[in-house]
Amino acid sequence: MKWIDGDSEALPEFTAVDGAGEAPALSRWGNYLETVSAYGDERDRPDLDTTSRMSIPLKYGEIHPRTMLADLAQERCAGAEAYRRELAWREFCAELLARYPHAAWKPVRSQFERMEYGVPGEAFEAWRRGLTGFPFVDAGMRELAQTGFMHNRVRMVVASFLVKDMFVHWKHGARWFMRNLVDGDLASNSLNWQWVAGCGADAAPYFRIFNPISQGLKFDPQGDYVRRWVPELAHLPGSSVHESWNAKASGYPEPVVDHSEARREALRRYAAIR
Repeated sequence: MKWIDGDSEALPEFTAVDGAGEAPALSRWGNYLETVSAYGDERDRPDLDTTSRMSIPLKYGEIHPRTMLADLAQERCAGAEAYRRELAWREFCAELLARYPHAAWKPVRSQFERMEYGVPGEAFEAWRRGLTGFPFVDAGMRELAQTGFMHNRVRMVVASFLVKDMFVHWKHGARWFMRNLVDGDLASNSLNWQWVAGCGADAAPYFRIFNPISQGLKFDPQGDYVRRWVPELAHLPGSSVHESWNAKASGYPEPVVDHSEARREALRRYAAIR
């Protein structure tokens, strides 16, 4: 396989825990259906790690979304309805890319071609290595590097941080994800990056800028997710791990940006293209 960014550096090896193919995928899906009722309440909690991870067999064609939708139709609960919406979004991304192939690397909303972005530099490297000084962001990037996976809520936060706190074009982040994600799917990846960046179809408003601190406090309230992936902060108790600069954290970097200032600058740049 040739990497999209042309970088031939080797990736970590991934092991399929349940085996590959249709039978293991159906077995995994059947087991998950027994807990799908909790999906609506728990899907944003990376500390609980209760998502299905069916994105992997879906990516490799080991299970068809119609099979999953037929099974979900038998489940009368809010969790099943939330899961159906996520499958629908996946299919929408696939249809959009099929009709508009340029959406893989160009914004759906053409006005964003005028957006001012910076050249990826040291801060971008810190983002890739999970050394931004923002624990929730760094935990996600390290999870990605070590496992080839990242929780969906965290994907949104790290993407917003790269585009709107560091002013790096979303396609650089999309390429890094495609290079590392074991469930990397071009349509879902590019169109979800565009959703975060505000330039896609039915995208989040650009002014919706995720606060990497409050997101951690809300969705990893006891800091378990961060402590799992950022061992330098493992000694910090509870939610204090999300604001490591207020405590002694040996070996952990200072924040690479001031989020409040970055937010103001991001909104200024957006105003310039409206």
